[in-house]
Amino acid sequence: METNEGHRQRLRDKFTNNGLDSFHDHEILELLLFYAIPRRNTNGIAHELIKAFGSLSDVLDAPIEKLKTVDGIGDNAATLLKLIPQLARRYSMSKGSFDNILDTTQRSGDYILPFFLSQRDEVVLLVCLDSKNKVLNAQIIHRGSVNSTDISLRKILETAFTYNATKVILAHNHPSGIALPSVEDIETTKYIRDALKILSIKLVDHIIVADGDFVSMADTNLI
Repeated sequence: METNEGHRQRLRDKFTNNGLDSFHDHEILELLLFYAIPRRNTNGIAHELIKAFGSLSDVLDAPIEKLKTVDGIGDNAATLLKLIPQLARRYSMSKGSFDNILDTTQRSGDYILPFFLSQRDEVVLLVCLDSKNKVLNAQIIHRGSVNSTDISLRKILETAFTYNATKVILAHNHPSGIALPSVEDIETTKYIRDALKILSIKLVDHIIVADGDFVSMADTNLI
């Protein structure tokens, strides 16, 4: 009978030689859990995770406390699982370096999408640009609805001034919906646009993100 360490080495070799393309979802979890659960067979735990949550993405998106209800998943394992989607987001953001020129809607959307990977709540992103559409800064400025009074125009202006932006792109996600702007989104966008215009800062676009897709309010003539 193969020892646990022998099985682990075989799975590590499979990854080293072929990457993850040949792996089943439970095998990916099994391999990942090697590094949080050193002395236990993680194959059964991986199967239980898939059974409990339904898919690899659902496992990685699950809250820490729910992950810990699965036998064998403690603090270390739950933290490691939650690290993966956020690491993927930061990786994608890093790949889109700040040398980007966002002079088309497609480039803007491609640049913005990674910021919303695995975001379970609504967040608001502000991208600051110079006069040539080069990215000066991009950061999440608010967690919650873009239409909330909590997202103040002051925060947008302060961020734009900090980076000497002459143009900005606003983006937010619809975690449980589709990438179409609501009436409130449109009204809020026009309010922000008009306030920025007074200070000679152009709102280039407001992009709505949902399920890996995006809609440009500029392209649909809503701003």
